[in-house]
Amino acid sequence: MSYTIPIEKSTQSRLGEIDFENLPFGRILTDHMFEMDYLDGEWTNIGIRPVKPMQLSPVNLALHYGQSIFEGMKASIDADGHPLLLRPEMHAKRMNLSAERMCMPTIPEELFIEALEKLVYLEKDWIPKISGSALYIRPIMFAADEFIGVAPGEKYKFFILTLPVGPYYSKPISLLTEQKYVRAVDGGIGEAKTAGNYAASLLPAKLAKKKGYDQIMWMDAHEFKYIQEVGTMNLFFVFKDKVVTPATDGSILKGITRDCFIKILSSWGHRVEERKISIDEVIDAYDLGDLVEVFGSGTAAVSTQVSKITHKSKHLVFSEDRWTLSKKLKTYLNNLRAGNLTDDFGWIVKLEEEAFV
Repeated sequence: MSYTIPIEKSTQSRLGEIDFENLPFGRILTDHMFEMDYLDGEWTNIGIRPVKPMQLSPVNLALHYGQSIFEGMKASIDADGHPLLLRPEMHAKRMNLSAERMCMPTIPEELFIEALEKLVYLEKDWIPKISGSALYIRPIMFAADEFIGVAPGEKYKFFILTLPVGPYYSKPISLLTEQKYVRAVDGGIGEAKTAGNYAASLLPAKLAKKKGYDQIMWMDAHEFKYIQEVGTMNLFFVFKDKVVTPATDGSILKGITRDCFIKILSSWGHRVEERKISIDEVIDAYDLGDLVEVFGSGTAAVSTQVSKITHKSKHLVFSEDRWTLSKKLKTYLNNLRAGNLTDDFGWIVKLEEEAFV
């Protein structure tokens, strides 16, 4: 199905003001955004328009009761100037899964993808050409009703924003296992990409940084024994004979980069296990010399090496000379996104000019 998406172009671009050699993450918006409203049971007021501030009522429902979800994606560009997207349909599906869990309306996948493609093509000159940089894409939906009351909204706003960004993590990270706070519980909203999950992580992360660590490694809510994820990434543990990543059991986000890495590793002949993994198993393997490396995966982070894990009084330190698989995965995925490799998985969507004229 093809949707009519009118485009109102900005009269003055800010593109010439941008230093693409020095891009902070998440600070610079492009000229345009996609937006639409959910009113009377259907999506309406659809269009791509210049970015501008918006007005909110002080009794906006999302501000009071947290109905807000989002996605994180990236666009890159190939040597011929074609914008490239990685598995956009997976992001459309995950957005709708988050919407269902948060009692919000779903978005037709065809509309999500068409809006995404038209906006990215319009903003293609904003896509950085520097390796490791990209055009970050932020779809977001929130309740727009103007009343105070614990009930699902009836009105919603949906935006797609695009932002040129540099690398999210510029160096390997250190992790501290959390022993008091939890990110998610069984039956909760850990699997949804909703704003509240990230708000709840801020205090533990702040306390970890005061102790000299970059991030929290979240543990299960019952025994503080089984590893879940980092707030911005899924985790992979590379042993001598296998690669293990915590199973997405409802309390762990179903990362799309995580899924890519599982499929890539399997295609390379690695044994990949999705299952519960305890901190005790990790420590025992480390002491035996069987744990090779640990890394995180995420849209923003891609593949980020873990230099240190501290669990209570135990310190696990990982040396750079063993960061082989994580570097190989990052190089492979970045080259795939840049159009430098044959797309054996059928993941890359190339945006051709004739589809947008």
